[in-house]
Amino acid sequence: MTAPARTRSSAELIGAEEPVLAHNYHPLPVVVAGAEGAWVTDVEGRRYLDMLAGYSALNFGHRNPVLTEAAHRQLDRLTLTSRAFHNDQLAGFAESLAALLGMDMVLPMNTGAEAVESAVKVARKWAYEVKGVPADRATIVVAAGNFHGRTTTIVSFSTDETARTGFGPFTPGFRIVPYNDLAALEAAVDETTAAVLIEPIQGEAGVVIPDDGYLAGVRELTRRAGCLFIADEIQSGLGRTGRTLAVEHEGVDPDVVLLGKALGGGIVPVSAVVARRDVLGVLRPGEHGSTFGGNPLAAAVGSAVVGLLETGEYQRRASAAGAVLRDGLTALVGKGVVGFRARGLWAGVDVDPAIGTGREISERLMREGILVKDTHGSTIRLAPPLTITDEELRSALGTLEKVLGS
Repeated sequence: MTAPARTRSSAELIGAEEPVLAHNYHPLPVVVAGAEGAWVTDVEGRRYLDMLAGYSALNFGHRNPVLTEAAHRQLDRLTLTSRAFHNDQLAGFAESLAALLGMDMVLPMNTGAEAVESAVKVARKWAYEVKGVPADRATIVVAAGNFHGRTTTIVSFSTDETARTGFGPFTPGFRIVPYNDLAALEAAVDETTAAVLIEPIQGEAGVVIPDDGYLAGVRELTRRAGCLFIADEIQSGLGRTGRTLAVEHEGVDPDVVLLGKALGGGIVPVSAVVARRDVLGVLRPGEHGSTFGGNPLAAAVGSAVVGLLETGEYQRRASAAGAVLRDGLTALVGKGVVGFRARGLWAGVDVDPAIGTGREISERLMREGILVKDTHGSTIRLAPPLTITDEELRSALGTLEKVLGS
């Protein structure tokens, strides 16, 4: 009888990755082997509270039973047809998602970066066919500090040198202005502007929240200028901030909304461009596509995600738990925390640099059973699953206080 294969340790698995995986990530030294709800377990059986939730991809928790049931049910029936044929899941997904956002049409894709790339193409096509911008002259205005992905087009309008350096030449047609600066935005918009593309809250930059009135100002400015307002809600949307979309905090209706991450329930990659009919209607057969975009497995999971959001339960939970998070962080200001920004169940926490870098703080928290992610300098991001309990959240904040004081 063949002996069962020995389970490799965390150290062995991390070491095995080194020679065979491209070094485009620098993860924390934890090897996850199982997960449920807000908790993950490594190969040695140690448990950690997940305070990152896959950058919002796991808004509904690990292995959410409603979502895994939908996936299992679809796995037993049909997983892929490509868009060469119709499938019986896609219409319901598109109908429910459009209705949830009060929009008309959906362009399903896979990753968030694909949704952004798709929106860039749609905005340019719309500018030429609807607005009347001369051929190849369309511009798109974006904000400094943005993170919309890492494809060659997207890094062309990034201000993060780590994402840009060594990847030129860059795609033209983008104008970068300071975030949260309506005057600079207005100065950059002209008759060639197809769209203004911004994150309602800049996640990678450290959960940067604009001043009250900024998003409403962007909406009014784009309306006057006759260009599109594209809101990248890939991280901020689908319940994270206590609303279905972050723009709802200012009662703003963009022309185009970009979704991803949580739309796949942490099970499959699902993204979407959701817009009015006169915007997405510019696409014709053959002008854009994706073999896996709108596949039946993704559509089934996406429909189940929409179903969870239709109840409003997760939005309410993020709002209530967000109050616990803010109260806890407020109590830590002056005790190792020099400032923070929070909306719903999402926060960027600035730690006193004398205590450590964001990476060092993340490593210390990991050793205490809490998983977070650092960003620039001494900032860490907190974005736990919306299923986290108040008790679990307070425990995590207590551990953060311990780490900052040790």
